[in-house]
Amino acid sequence: MDSTNKPNETTNVVQMQGIVKRFPGVLANDRVDFTLRQGEVHALLGENGAGKSTLMNVLAGLYRPDGGGVVVHGKTVNFSSPRDAITAGIGMVHQHFMLVPSQSVTENVLLGLKEPRFRMHLPRYNHKIAEIANQYGLHVDPAAKIWQLTVGEQQRVEILKMLYRGAHVLIMDEPTAVLAPSEIEELFKTLRSMTAQGKSIVFISHKLHEVMDISDRVTVLRKGKVTSAGIHTSDVTRADLARLMVGRDVVFRVEKKVVKPGNVVLSVTDLQAQNDKGLPALRGVDLEVREGEVVGVAGVAGNGQSELAEALVGLRHILGGKVFVNQEDVTNKPVKLGIRHGISLVPADRTLVGSAPNSSVTDNMIMKNYDQSPIGQGWMVNASEAGKYATGLKEAYDIMVPTINTSVRLLSGGNLQKVILAREISSEPKLMIAVQPTRGLDVGAIEGVQHLLLAQRETGAAILLISEELEELLSLSDRIYVIYEGKIMGQVADGNIDKIGQMMTGTRLEQIEKQGES
Repeated sequence: MDSTNKPNETTNVVQMQGIVKRFPGVLANDRVDFTLRQGEVHALLGENGAGKSTLMNVLAGLYRPDGGGVVVHGKTVNFSSPRDAITAGIGMVHQHFMLVPSQSVTENVLLGLKEPRFRMHLPRYNHKIAEIANQYGLHVDPAAKIWQLTVGEQQRVEILKMLYRGAHVLIMDEPTAVLAPSEIEELFKTLRSMTAQGKSIVFISHKLHEVMDISDRVTVLRKGKVTSAGIHTSDVTRADLARLMVGRDVVFRVEKKVVKPGNVVLSVTDLQAQNDKGLPALRGVDLEVREGEVVGVAGVAGNGQSELAEALVGLRHILGGKVFVNQEDVTNKPVKLGIRHGISLVPADRTLVGSAPNSSVTDNMIMKNYDQSPIGQGWMVNASEAGKYATGLKEAYDIMVPTINTSVRLLSGGNLQKVILAREISSEPKLMIAVQPTRGLDVGAIEGVQHLLLAQRETGAAILLISEELEELLSLSDRIYVIYEGKIMGQVADGNIDKIGQMMTGTRLEQIEKQGES
């Protein structure tokens, strides 16, 4: 952090002392202490399920602690609801969005406020929201419905809600998970501006380089307990933080075995499709993936990545072009036919698309084979066989869950992702389409997911990896396509970051290479 923007070393805005929070079968917070100072960015780190979000949900008024106390501005508080916390100047931007899909951006931002009380003059409030969005670099159409927005745009709405309310303490749970590098840079400028004016930020992130860049101090949780409290970021390294998080050394690079690519599994020609607003999202996409290779798709959020994945698996209507899997035409064919052809999808939205949140771990595990023997028996599901199957996957993939009957909505992001990966990989896919497979996960979980993907590559599966994490694409991919405004700008096999960066901003590879020759 800049020396001109140092936090006040003596003024404590928030003091959480001996916080205990229990859930059935889980001790989420075990006598946790946390102190937030005025004018600082304090990073909260830990593995998925370590208790970070639970602790901040206590501070935000969503949970009441089973033990311990909270002091805000020198006064003991007992929040009964998020409204109490917001009244005290504490707002939280959640990792899982709390938005009403059928309402507009402005309506969501104003939801729950006393003003406007009876009549809402939307154009006036749209203008106010647009001004705030432009001020903080969180560009989103105030009149758009939430269901029409990308995941990244929805996250910006959540941030706007708190900024509009003028929170003095802003709790940010994975705020950069879906932002492009330039947007992250703008967000960090915003955070620094806020702390310079005396506001305080709790920054929950699994991206250690971001923590090193933005935070003044760091508190690390592991299995519900504090392993390091309020250490100055300048006094530790990225490797130190990873070790404190997971209790072991973490290797930040992956070792890929040499695998000779085989036959073409996925062939896409001139693919065209629209987004949810009825606008062109894919404009003549061509690509192919072979057996035993990971092919990456790089691009800034909102350039057609999600529409591409949905079109390939039959979840989005294709207006033009063809999709072939193992030389079989699967264009606009039912999802179930794609599954029979060995297509597997790990979607970006693991909560609403990748899983049935209110259903059990077992029910989510058997979604692809519930109608197959021995689990499926006529119109019935053999509960005993389903339980055995789910238990086997739980153990094989080291899924941390009290029982296989637990609803998956109660799982941490990392464990939910393991449930999805276990289900998809156990079907022995010929083609796996993985969209943001490590988004929002901690370093230990990321390492595990990446190893699982590479293991599938070694078995001969074809993997299309769609990610906004350039470092991940460079580590895992054998080739990388770059998509911009629904068009493929080119592909590289040498990991040339400069070329990839130029293509991500709309310059075709042919033009880049021609400029290099001149």
